[in-house]
Amino acid sequence: MATTINTSPSADPMLDPLLDEKKSAQFLDVSPGTLSVWRCERRYPLPYVKIGRSVKYKLSDLKRFIESRTVGGEK
Repeated sequence: MATTINTSPSADPMLDPLLDEKKSAQFLDVSPGTLSVWRCERRYPLPYVKIGRSVKYKLSDLKRFIESRTVGGEK
């Protein structure tokens, strides 16, 4: 069963969805283990939210991360 992620922009920043590590990894097309390594080594400036033991990522931060890693194209 495929998981869908709502990527439509929201006018209200309080409605910025938090994705769990698995869905965040899926969105970035990496493994959850890769996200864990990035966090531990502080390899990339990708913000995350800790709620107890859970790690969550804001969808807007994931999109911003992708934009910051985009090479070429129009300016």
